[in-house]
Amino acid sequence: MSRTGVRNTVLLAGVLCLAAVLTACSRQDARVEAEAAPAVPEKLETVKPEFATQFFIETYAGGYKRVHIEGEDEYILTPEGAPENGLGFKNARVIRTPVRRVYVAASSAMDLFLRLGALDSVAACSTRADDFANPEIAARIRSNKIRYVGKYGAPDYETLLALRCDLALESTMIYHSPKTKEQLQRLVAPAFVERANYENEPLGRLEWIKVYGALLGKEAEADAIFEEQRAEVDAIAAKLRARTDRAPKRVAFFYLASNGCVNVRKPGDYLSKMIETAGGTYALANLKLPNDDALSTVNIDWEDFYREAVDADVLIYNGSIDSGLSTLDGLVAKNELFKDFKAVKEGNVWRANMNLYQESSGTARAVADLYAAINGDETRETTFLERLQ
Repeated sequence: MSRTGVRNTVLLAGVLCLAAVLTACSRQDARVEAEAAPAVPEKLETVKPEFATQFFIETYAGGYKRVHIEGEDEYILTPEGAPENGLGFKNARVIRTPVRRVYVAASSAMDLFLRLGALDSVAACSTRADDFANPEIAARIRSNKIRYVGKYGAPDYETLLALRCDLALESTMIYHSPKTKEQLQRLVAPAFVERANYENEPLGRLEWIKVYGALLGKEAEADAIFEEQRAEVDAIAAKLRARTDRAPKRVAFFYLASNGCVNVRKPGDYLSKMIETAGGTYALANLKLPNDDALSTVNIDWEDFYREAVDADVLIYNGSIDSGLSTLDGLVAKNELFKDFKAVKEGNVWRANMNLYQESSGTARAVADLYAAINGDETRETTFLERLQ
């Protein structure tokens, strides 16, 4: 054999030996990894919500729960004392339950903690006391029982660390500040993003209380609150079915933005569905909008709003954004053309306050208020709406 042939044979033998060694190592690593990974406990049940579409919960033996949220990592709720287990899901976020020290950066979620009797589990928040309508929540923030740590996009990480928060509860606003989410997860605690505002059904938005019940160990309380609200909404629906005297009234929900546009709810979102549940039709349902579900509101030109809403039977102004409007004259002062609007002429203009957004547990009361405004029920004292005089 030539010198070159001998060299090639030796090289080939070396390559084969190296391949054999690497294969053996790879098998050994895989075996070690398999032995190290905990066994996945038996899945017992998948609990799918009745109205919500953005989450579901699976229960496993040993008290583990998997909370699946659309577009997010998998969250594995792990009971105290149980070993960590990702349940076989990559990138799973392990959350020890019940959670006891939560940073709440989703202001509408605070009401659900209140209703569940779990405000003591809230250590910090990203909303100032003056921006909460509920006096109990505001008082806790002012007394530092709940620490205000700055806006959601730039929280005080040092304070959150000192508070030993075990969960950061975020709304989808955190999508505008992804680096903040990364920092929270790296420095503080798992970031749990709730998507209640992406729900199209009012009861779907409320059904997120079941997620908080799972996080806080208050499943029974959460189920009871949800069933109570559903029964009240069903009663309103039954009252509507019994009415045969009039066609549904057209309702527009809006506020005037500082840039001269009109900000309206997108057709098909939970608030427009609330209007339908209360016996109205959304006056802006025919708006041509881009297929973008990132926000539940959109700015439109005044001309488009005038065309769609001038003949609406009821106008509802979003006072949670612009709280300065308190009279019909004040609305007309913003634009003289409001004098043309049917609802202005007939005095059917209402202002919604911030409670409508913050008290997500009050779904039935919100629908009842809308029913009163739409159907002329003067006997009901409204909570979330105020008629402009």
